[in-house]
Amino acid sequence: MRHFKQVDVFTAEPYRGNPLAVVLDGAGLSDDEMQRFANWTNLSETTFVVPTTDPAADYRVRIFTTETELPFAGHPTLGTCHAWLEAGGEPKRAGTIIQECGVGLVTLRHTDRLAFAAPPLIRSGPVDDADLTETCAVLDIDPSAVMAAAWADNGPGWIAVELADAEAVLALEPDMGARPDYKIGVVGAYPMGNPAAIEVRALFKMGDGPGAEDPVTGSLNAALAQWLLGAGRLSSPYVASQGTVLGRAGKVYVEQADGEIWIGGDVVTCMVGEVDL
Repeated sequence: MRHFKQVDVFTAEPYRGNPLAVVLDGAGLSDDEMQRFANWTNLSETTFVVPTTDPAADYRVRIFTTETELPFAGHPTLGTCHAWLEAGGEPKRAGTIIQECGVGLVTLRHTDRLAFAAPPLIRSGPVDDADLTETCAVLDIDPSAVMAAAWADNGPGWIAVELADAEAVLALEPDMGARPDYKIGVVGAYPMGNPAAIEVRALFKMGDGPGAEDPVTGSLNAALAQWLLGAGRLSSPYVASQGTVLGRAGKVYVEQADGEIWIGGDVVTCMVGEVDL
C-alpha cells in the first residue's frame, strides 16, 4: 500500500478549485502502472513522488494526465509540493523548495502560500490571421471582439486572447467541436476595485477527443502573466479568477519579484489514505 492524498489547488475552500491525486511514494512503479492509475482517477492530472536524480532537488515528481505524461504543469506542481510538505517533507533551504520534473528543476517558495517561478515561454509574439480565425471559431465570436491575441506557450501550446472585459469572458459559449486541436486561454479585466483583476478561462481539445474547460490552470496563468505584465497591460501584484462558469472559485496570485514572476495559490487536502498499486 502506498500513501495517497487528493488535494484541491488554487482554492482555500475545499471542492472549489482544481483537484489533484498525489501518490507520495511512487518508487518502483512502472510507467504503465502510473499511467493506468492516472487513467483510473479520471482527474486532469495525477502525480507520483519518486526518488530524485539531481542532488539539488528536494523531491522529484512525475505528472500524468489520463492519457500521457507531462513534463510540467502548474496545479500539479503546487498540489504535489503541498502534499509532500504536509507528509513531513523537509526542504534543504527553509522557505524554498526545489522540484525535479520533466523540464528540470522548478523553484517554489513558501510564504503565506506556495508559489512557483513561471517557466520561460517557448513561443510568444502575435497570432497570425489563420490561427486567430480558428481560435475565434472555437470561441464562437467575431475576430473584431478580440482586443489582443498572442502566443503564450510555455509547453502546452496556449494561444492567449484578450476580450473587452471579464463579463465578455464569462458570457462565452464556445463551440468545443469547431476545431480538432486547440489550447486557448481567454482573459478579460474586471473593473477597478474588484478583488480579482482578471477572469480567465482555459479551453482545450486534443485530436478527436472531446473539448473541455479546465477549472484553474497554473501553466496558462503563468504564460498570461508574462504576456500581460510584459506588455504593461497589468501591474504586479494581481489576482486572477478562474473556474467561475464551472461553479469553482479558483484564485491565482501573481507577483513579479526577484527577477521572477511567481504563480501562487492556496491548496487544501480533501482525502488522505492508502492506495494499492
